[in-house]
Amino acid sequence: MELYKEIKKVSDKDQFTEFIGKLVKDFKSNPSDWENRDIESFLEGIKSWVEDMEGYYENNNLPIPQNIDWNFLANLFYVGKLYE
Repeated sequence: MELYKEIKKVSDKDQFTEFIGKLVKDFKSNPSDWENRDIESFLEGIKSWVEDMEGYYENNNLPIPQNIDWNFLANLFYVGKLYE
């Protein structure tokens, strides 16, 4: 499965949770394919990408997202610490 292609299919809550499930499955099945194999490096990777994301979009001739709900994303990552 090419996870990158699966991203384009995500446009609602159910597709998002399905995608997260595929990430979990991929991590379990192919851990050597993951650069970030622990929570610290995973979060650092996300942080670094967000800091540089405009360059990613510009280099790929994609529009830079304008209406990102940063507060929701912060909550999403925070509850990963607590929720079972």
